[in-house]
Amino acid sequence: MQIPLDLPDSRRLNLLPLIGVVFFVVCGGAYGLEPVVAAVGGGWAIALIVLVPLVWSLPIALMVAELSSAMPEDGGYYVWVRTALGDFWGLQEAWWTVCYTFIDVAIYPVLFVNYLAFFYPWLRLDEHGSASWSVLLCRWAVALAVIGSALLVNWRGVSMVGKSAAWNTALVLLPFAALVLVALKSAGAAHEAWSLVTRELKSNRHAGLITLGFSIVLWNYMGWDNTSTFAGEVNDARRNYPRALAVVLLITVAAYLAPVFAGLAVTTSPGAWSESQGWPVIAARAGGPWFGLLLAGAALVAMWSIFNSQLLYSSRLPYVMARDGWLPAPLAAVSKRTAMPVGALIASCAVSSVFAALSFGKLVVIDVLLYSAALALEYVALLALRWKQPEMERPFRIPGGWTGVVLVTLAPLGCAGFLLVSTLRDPDSDPRQLLVVAAAIASGAALYFVRRKNH
Repeated sequence: MQIPLDLPDSRRLNLLPLIGVVFFVVCGGAYGLEPVVAAVGGGWAIALIVLVPLVWSLPIALMVAELSSAMPEDGGYYVWVRTALGDFWGLQEAWWTVCYTFIDVAIYPVLFVNYLAFFYPWLRLDEHGSASWSVLLCRWAVALAVIGSALLVNWRGVSMVGKSAAWNTALVLLPFAALVLVALKSAGAAHEAWSLVTRELKSNRHAGLITLGFSIVLWNYMGWDNTSTFAGEVNDARRNYPRALAVVLLITVAAYLAPVFAGLAVTTSPGAWSESQGWPVIAARAGGPWFGLLLAGAALVAMWSIFNSQLLYSSRLPYVMARDGWLPAPLAAVSKRTAMPVGALIASCAVSSVFAALSFGKLVVIDVLLYSAALALEYVALLALRWKQPEMERPFRIPGGWTGVVLVTLAPLGCAGFLLVSTLRDPDSDPRQLLVVAAAIASGAALYFVRRKNH
């Protein structure tokens, strides 16, 4: 049985810091959405930003709210699946999540360097995503500095991470609010952007690239269940989790929709709507060079804060798995002063440091497919617990009885199925993506048979 981290109430997360942490685990601002417009056009970009949370984010948030309020323990979805389906499937859930986390968490130090290149252009990669060895080493050194600074903040305790996230939420959202005001200040700007959206949707000329745009938007909206892994470190988790998830869902949709819509009033150039240029360039076109610098600075805050919060959840899962005997015992080491799982924290940073040497590339599809496999097990656990333990205390329940539960289950799994089928049928897809996913899934079964005597 899992032993919770021993923390006094003063060192736990209250509602406002929890909202900040959840925001950066799930969203962190509109950074990363720029390639969607370049891939599918403004019309489909707006449509995906509006529709995806209805069939992806909202159902997942409802599932997380019910299960995290019923079982507010560190480990989150690992505990849910283990309780509902047994040790084997609990381990598969945890291991698949650890595998995609290795990819996902390392993305943000890399994106930090990409936005830092707005201030120091010599750090930029060329159009093929490459650079000289000296530039690549400098980029990696900056990424390591990001990882090291977040390690120090996490080492001081979960409350410090929460306070940092709460303040940084405002620092990230305010520049985007300013961008919306500046971009839409001229008469007719909003009408022009809306006309562009409707024209592109009617022409349907970007529909052939919808898979790429869909996968990027899914990636930007995923992570709701990751917020459950530190539930044992939240004050009044049964009450605060559903409230925090509801607030963050509304903030996230607005944080994505408003800047993209306003940005379309500034430019529709695919070159501006790209990973290498993006919001700083769009802001500079809207309000001048100083405004571009403001958005670039906010991007650095966002990338650091996202990594800082992601490190919070990514370190808890190896800790819980080590306590249960599935991973080596040093990963279960805990600081006597702050009660932080320092062994798992150091391991998470070490793995992130390795992957931070790579570019983002096509890893989004791998990330989403692995995430979807783990997500499917969480929904099976939801259904199993509703069936086997109807008497379990659930401070929050998905409304609508079994009909509501089935609808909440089918919607996100349908999204994942669509992405899988589209990837298989896409002639431009890389077969190595699916090989990586298959290898990660198969290694989970191998880990169970190798380590089950230690459990």
